[in-house]
Amino acid sequence: MTWNAPPLCILGPTASGKSSLAMAIAEQVDGVELVSIDSMQVYVDMDIGTAKPTAEEQNRVRHHLIDIADPADDFAVSTFQAEWRNVASDISSRGATPVLVGGTGLYLRSVIDDLSFPGQYPEVAAELETSNLSTSELFERLHDLDPLAASRIDSNNERRLVRALEVTIGSGQPFSSFGPGMTDYPDTAFRLLGLRMDKDRVIDRINGRYDTQMTDGFLEEVERLADRDRPIGRTARQALGYRELLSHIEDGVSLDDALETAKVRTRRFARRQMKWFERDPRIHWIDLGSNRRATDFCDDAISYMAPRD
Repeated sequence: MTWNAPPLCILGPTASGKSSLAMAIAEQVDGVELVSIDSMQVYVDMDIGTAKPTAEEQNRVRHHLIDIADPADDFAVSTFQAEWRNVASDISSRGATPVLVGGTGLYLRSVIDDLSFPGQYPEVAAELETSNLSTSELFERLHDLDPLAASRIDSNNERRLVRALEVTIGSGQPFSSFGPGMTDYPDTAFRLLGLRMDKDRVIDRINGRYDTQMTDGFLEEVERLADRDRPIGRTARQALGYRELLSHIEDGVSLDDALETAKVRTRRFARRQMKWFERDPRIHWIDLGSNRRATDFCDDAISYMAPRD
C-alpha cells in the first residue's frame, strides 16, 4: 500500500480523548480519513454507548469501519482485518492518508502487523455454547488444556474463553501456539501515538462519560436493541455498558447497580488497555497528566506524521 504520508494510529485507554484528537488532525490536514479501530463501533444501532462519532462528525470527515455489522451477528478480528484491507485499498486509491483511532489492541495489531489468525471450528463452538458450562467451568477447562492461553484471557470473558477452547479442541493445537508474533514488535509503516493520563483522571472521565451517555439516551438505545426482532448477539452483548444495562432490562438488576458495575468494568478495561499498549516499544507517548486535553497536542501529532529522511 502506498501513502502520501505515514499512517498514524492514535491509541490509549477509553475516554482519553483519542477521537477528539483524530478529528482535530483531520480538519487541519488535507486528505486525512479516519478509521475506527473499535470492536463495538462496527455494530449499527450501537451509537451512544460506544461513543461513536456523531452523524455530523461523519459528515465533516470521512470515517471507515463504523456500522458494518448487525448486532445480532458475531464479528471476529479476522473479519475486521479483511474489511480493513478493503478500506486501505480504497483510501490509497484516492491519495488519502488514514488516521486510525481506537483502543481495541488486537484489532490494531491485526492491521499494523498483518497478523495471521487460527481457523473457525463452528461445530466445536456450537457444542461449547450449548454445553451449559459456566464461565468459571470454561476457564478451568481451558486452563487444563492450555494454561498459557488461560493466563492471558480474562476469566470472566466468556466469548474469548469459548474461542480459545474452540481453536484448541478443533485444531488439536493450543490456542496460545497461534500468533507467536503477539510478543514481537516488528518495524511498521504506521506511526503509533499513545495518550496517557493520570489514573484518577481516567476514572473521572469514565464516570463522567457514563453520566453524559445516560442523559443522551443510552438506556433507551439498549431498550431498542433488546426489542429487536433479531436479538443482540453474543459478541455485541459483551460491550461495555450494554451488558450491564441489558441485565437491568432483562434480569431486573437495579439501574444504579447496573451503572456502577459498568463503570467498574470499564475502569478495569482501561487498565488492561494500558498494560497491552505499554508492552509495545514502538509507541510514542503523550502524557496528558491531570489537566491537559488530547487536542492540545494536535500540532505535535501532525509533526509526528511527517515523513522522515
